[in-house]
Amino acid sequence: MDQQSTTPLIPRKALFGNPDKTAARLSPDGSQIAYLAPLDGVLNVWVGPAGKPDAVQPVTNDVERGIRFYAWAYTNEHILYIQDKGGDENWRLYSVNLSSGETKDLTPIEGTQAQIQKVNPHFPEEILVGLNDRLAQFHDLYLININNGQRRLIQQNDGFLGFVVDEKYQVQFANQPTPDGGFDMLRPVGEGEWEPFLSVAGQDALTTFVVGLDRAGENLFMVSSIGRDTAALFALDPATGERRLLAEDPKSDVGSVMVHQLEKHVQAVSFNYQRKRWQVVDESIKEEMEFLRTVADGELDVISRTLDDRFWLVTYAMDDGPARFYRFDRQEQRVDFLFTDRQALEEQPLAKMQPTIIPSRDGLNLVSFYTLPLGSDGDGDSWPDRPLPMVLLVHGGPWSRDEWGYDPVHQWLANRGYAVLSVNFRGSTGFGKEFVNAGDLEWGGKMHDDLIDGVSWAVKKGIADPERVAIFGGSYGGYATLVGLTRTPETFACGVDIVGSSNLKTLVESIPPYWQSMIEVFANRMGDHRTEEGRALLRERSPLTYADRIRRPLLIAQGANDPRVKQAESDQIVQAMQEKAIPVTYVLYTDEGHGFARPENSLSFSAISEAFLANVLGGRYEPIGSDFEGASFTVLTGVEEIPSLSEALAGVN
Repeated sequence: MDQQSTTPLIPRKALFGNPDKTAARLSPDGSQIAYLAPLDGVLNVWVGPAGKPDAVQPVTNDVERGIRFYAWAYTNEHILYIQDKGGDENWRLYSVNLSSGETKDLTPIEGTQAQIQKVNPHFPEEILVGLNDRLAQFHDLYLININNGQRRLIQQNDGFLGFVVDEKYQVQFANQPTPDGGFDMLRPVGEGEWEPFLSVAGQDALTTFVVGLDRAGENLFMVSSIGRDTAALFALDPATGERRLLAEDPKSDVGSVMVHQLEKHVQAVSFNYQRKRWQVVDESIKEEMEFLRTVADGELDVISRTLDDRFWLVTYAMDDGPARFYRFDRQEQRVDFLFTDRQALEEQPLAKMQPTIIPSRDGLNLVSFYTLPLGSDGDGDSWPDRPLPMVLLVHGGPWSRDEWGYDPVHQWLANRGYAVLSVNFRGSTGFGKEFVNAGDLEWGGKMHDDLIDGVSWAVKKGIADPERVAIFGGSYGGYATLVGLTRTPETFACGVDIVGSSNLKTLVESIPPYWQSMIEVFANRMGDHRTEEGRALLRERSPLTYADRIRRPLLIAQGANDPRVKQAESDQIVQAMQEKAIPVTYVLYTDEGHGFARPENSLSFSAISEAFLANVLGGRYEPIGSDFEGASFTVLTGVEEIPSLSEALAGVN
């Protein structure tokens, strides 16, 4: 018996349940620490003394979806957080007074999305918020008082993508979309009047953006690919537009940006090709950054800093362990370990993630990552002893990317006996504008070719058994799954599609109203639904067009309230398959949107997916047990396609 078959199964709850503690933040004055942690099984904000992270108390009481984003106000007495209903992404903004315990809804408007634009230490009781209550397509800028909810209009928006605001809450620039999918940066010159400052062509739009202005307003920090391939960091003169290069990398774009808390100048930037590295721009923190690299063997991030900059909260991402949180005292040059985000994982048999470069058939370098089951690589050379069943895990976006580090899906699938491969196909971000633009009009085309090239590479290297390869993904990854089972139906043994589009025309016609300002981006990069030629391309690249080609088992999950990929996208391909008597299993989550927010739902679908994959690929399987408890799903069709699902549902009912 090999080691792989004797490796303990990692419980799904350890991988997909709530984290113990995450998203830690220091109060601006450094006296308190906050983080997200479960309260009665639901993520809420907890606050306590900074030096005693275990002596915290919950300050919010969400009982449904859990809080995923929060921030300290500069009063040091308020927590700000946003929440939607059932995944509809109509975020409301709330303020919690830590002294009184009162929670106030700062944007009590149905059907409106609030976006926190800026929290400013110079105006501790007022925050800048975008609201689309006047026109659903555009967010006006308001100053909102966090004590009483009173708001004051700062900038009406009748067609801008967004604004650049200084430290006095004054609008200095606005971005206006252009027909080629780019944008023009405009500068206000009077009441309702604007003049051009900088034009960003469509080819640079996904790799060019403003970081912000420094406190004095003398430097506009901008990540830009204009006149080059990879996006570098520049300082621009706001008056003349003259730019000065601060940091660059020949292979990757700027990733994270560290900005001084008060002066607002950029101090360091990260670049990430296969692994993340930091480049220091401000020499005053060089010694600290060098020291922090020695603390733990993982990828460093500085996630929170006090206003006086004495204390930093830092994290280290591992590939085979949970994230580690530390508090760094710059004055004492001391680092104190706080906690890991998932303590249950510390003793689990986690696997290493291997970075690699896969060549595409037309010469692109595809930065990719794979994970092997423990015990499958007897000689430790990072290649399995024999070909394995493999899952091709496709990221969403598509204007996103896969990165090295702990990935719960990689760990889960590897633990069940599968090799797992993630490929940064063309159109993925972070690798320069030529790479991302190579994906234009290639949804389901050359972008899919890159995924197939990844599978071919894995087969050639002896990683994958060509008869047992699954494709699995969410959002664009869900669409890619449907493309895989229709365009290349013999390549994959099965597919798992989570909130994936089946019809690109109906997808773009049903985008949320506040995405309408991006319509030219979709037209230039996906295909223009307003022209006959564009509609023909969208139809050609839509899996729905070829639903009758599906030959292999398919599992679909959809959120009923998804505002991006509407339920109709899943409904219509299921209907088309049923009309052709093609089996499909379709799971609908009634209180979810674009993906899973509630851990009960995530657990239930991972259990269903695990049973599905085991039935087709023959991997290991943890019994469903209690993993359906508290979940809100209905299997609309195809229960009988997964024998263990039928049994589990019978047990629940």
